[in-house]
Amino acid sequence: MNECENLGHWECNITVPDEFYGFVYCITNKLNNRKYIGKKQCLSKRKKPLRKGRKKRETVIKESDWKLYTGSCNELNDDIKNLSKDNFKFEILKFCNSKWELGYFEIQEQLKREVLTKKEYYNGIINCRLCKLKEHR
Repeated sequence: MNECENLGHWECNITVPDEFYGFVYCITNKLNNRKYIGKKQCLSKRKKPLRKGRKKRETVIKESDWKLYTGSCNELNDDIKNLSKDNFKFEILKFCNSKWELGYFEIQEQLKREVLTKKEYYNGIINCRLCKLKEHR
């Protein structure tokens, strides 16, 4: 598992690409086997305000807090806080190269696992807005 050394608390059983935009993950409560399926963006792109004398705005790419991230679900985060982070498994399911891929593969995994109809999942909402890839329009 040496290629996963620099992934913070995340584990993975898949090949880690040299570069990735984000990943789809599963967090599992080891005490009761409840799970949460989500996505995490690792890079953020921001445009700086237009500076005097420039024609284009500068783009800044910054790494997010993904190595420490524990999900966006309040119930899950409360359990992590109360039960200890050691009682949870943080697993990367798929690496993605774009924001579109991230949204697409997160919802695909959530629907495949039927996270909204099974009590074993913390997920209480599926929130996704997708359109066709530009190259397929």
